[in-house]
Amino acid sequence: MTSQLATIAGNEVIAMAVAGIDAPNTRRAYIRHLTSFTEYARQYGDGFNRQTVQSFKAAMIAAGASAANVNQALSAVRKLADESAYAGMIDDTTRRGIVEVKGVKVTGEKMGRWLTAQEAQALVNAPDCTTLLGLRDRAILSVLVGAGLRREEVTRLTLAHIQQVMGRWVIVDLLGKHGRTRSIGIAAWVKYAIDAYVLAGAIADDAPIFRGMRRGDHLQSAPMTDQAVQDVVKRYSTIAPHDLRRTYAKLAREAGAPLEQIQLSLGHASLATTERYLGSRLDLTVTPSDMITVKLNV
Repeated sequence: MTSQLATIAGNEVIAMAVAGIDAPNTRRAYIRHLTSFTEYARQYGDGFNRQTVQSFKAAMIAAGASAANVNQALSAVRKLADESAYAGMIDDTTRRGIVEVKGVKVTGEKMGRWLTAQEAQALVNAPDCTTLLGLRDRAILSVLVGAGLRREEVTRLTLAHIQQVMGRWVIVDLLGKHGRTRSIGIAAWVKYAIDAYVLAGAIADDAPIFRGMRRGDHLQSAPMTDQAVQDVVKRYSTIAPHDLRRTYAKLAREAGAPLEQIQLSLGHASLATTERYLGSRLDLTVTPSDMITVKLNV
């Protein structure tokens, strides 16, 4: 590795490049890409410059990496270039040359997976609810299917988020991706699944709802990780947590929920921006969650 790249890798510039990324999955992916890039540059590059980055991009394409993967790697390298320039390790001309390396054009549209109403009901009822673990897992699956939460959002959920608004139960002020907050109305069956677990686990109001468990149905104090939430989904199905978010949107839409209400509930943009763009406000009297009917095993 050149002394320049060794300095960049050794002075925690990589850590600074990913420090502002809130999403744990994205942060891990950026670290993985930057580790691969610096290793590639050590073997084949000639410093941290445009030519090395272009060569790295070509090597990824030749190895069969998807367009999305290549583009994410280039985004990570651009952040590394910005931080390196800020730290005075490369000049601005070099930085511009790196950040202007174009990504790969993405063709077609990635189609996600989702469950039918019957499959969703079977999944939510799959855990053994005679155990605290099963009650916890059912509650997690319920908020994924019935509220469209991201797995990172599941880990941050507390009882303080669940409040009555306009006579119905709502997850309020949930912090989501890119620092956006939103509120999501939840159906009675979702609230029931949460309540059954919270009562059995004696969850305190200010504690994270979903936590890891030791053998013997003993709750830990620390909240679950997003990977642990993914493991819960894998325990009962072959799909990913984000597919349950798609299932929420798909089932609500098929049942007649307005598209703009689904967008607001999913938090694809800030509420203010969505309201201005669509000319609609979040209607808590009829929410997408109401359109998804699941009968829980009691």
